Amino acid sequence: MHPKAFLDTATALIQQVLKLDHPADAIVSRFFRESRALGPRERATLAETAYGVLRRKLLYDHLARSGSGPRERRMAILAFAGPRDFLQAALTPQEQAWLKDCDAVVAADLMDRHRHNLPDWLAPLLAEQLGEEFWPLVASLEGKAPLDLRVNALTDKRDDVHKELKAAGIETQPTPYSPWGLRVEGKPVLAKVAAFERGAIEVQDEGSQLLAVLADARRGQMVVDFCAGAGGKTLALGAAMRNTGRLYAFDTSGHRLDKLKPRLARSGLSNVHPAAIAHERDDRIKRLAGKIDRVIVDAPCSGLGTLRRNPDLKWRQSADSIAELAKTQAAILTSAARLLKPGGRLVYATCSLLRAENEDIAAAFEAGHSGFRRLPVVELLEQAKVAQPAQLCSGDGMFLRLWPHRHATDGFFAAAWEKAN
Repeated sequence: MHPKAFLDTATALIQQVLKLDHPADAIVSRFFRESRALGPRERATLAETAYGVLRRKLLYDHLARSGSGPRERRMAILAFAGPRDFLQAALTPQEQAWLKDCDAVVAADLMDRHRHNLPDWLAPLLAEQLGEEFWPLVASLEGKAPLDLRVNALTDKRDDVHKELKAAGIETQPTPYSPWGLRVEGKPVLAKVAAFERGAIEVQDEGSQLLAVLADARRGQMVVDFCAGAGGKTLALGAAMRNTGRLYAFDTSGHRLDKLKPRLARSGLSNVHPAAIAHERDDRIKRLAGKIDRVIVDAPCSGLGTLRRNPDLKWRQSADSIAELAKTQAAILTSAARLLKPGGRLVYATCSLLRAENEDIAAAFEAGHSGFRRLPVVELLEQAKVAQPAQLCSGDGMFLRLWPHRHATDGFFAAAWEKAN
């Protein structure tokens, strides 16, 4: 595609993405479906340009004010993810001079909001939580998330899969914490790889894998993945159970559960029972009350721990939406707790960075449920032989607390309780 036409296409995509009326990945996918003439390399450059705008939206909007022409075109120029000489060929002399001036801007001379590119409601919350680590977090959120795989422990060993992928031209390294994880170098296409086709691997962030480690689901148990979604943790739990017992995958979205079906077919698991529920008080839940050994609640949340993958979330969430989510999270956790039998374990998790969705929910649950004893997560990780467990936890060792800048995972939180006998 000619550089000028390509920049016009990038501008059109950014115009759609900046409406923020739908998730960015859905908008990008729809745009590509409607632009079938685009090749893989062009699509990759366009997608990364759009995500670059979302990552640094405040800065690019600030710089765009000094230029001329449509705002979205100026932002596309600033975030352009392709070769610079290709971009230069699409620019007018005036745009070239403006871009040179933008390139000369020194980050230290910018206002804080143009450096961290976080909404005004969010930045103070994270700065208060992290102190001097706030800016390292900001730097990590501007980067790309790694591609992690989980090896299916039911059928394969991690070392064997590592060698198989290497023979297929895919370089990986064992993840430092998850016993099942491999971190991939680059972004290879996995769909046609033999290990993927036979269910030996699934794409799953290392932090998400650790949630299944905390659940410690065992042979013959009754287990519930309460907010299963597309089933990443469900499959990890099923493999840990060695395909025995009974594993329920509940979700209020049948569409999300539909995505589990092909993954389940590849996995070799037969102990998984997906079921769409109307709400957290569904009759299916009531029938299982007091019968379950393990319940994991990966609750609906803001997703702010995934900003490297989904930078639009920081612009699509607000203080009000966080407050509404907290109400939902508390209600789901209370309903899920009813499933447990005495001695059973409950794990609550989110991929959020915020206390309001994490520690505050855990504290409120404990205040209303005296029959549950909080389990120190650091001890659970030690028992599972996870490396450096204290580094993965809050200072007191009570909660899992994963951060992109510390652990190279998505941001995750988890708390665990045991129901009294």
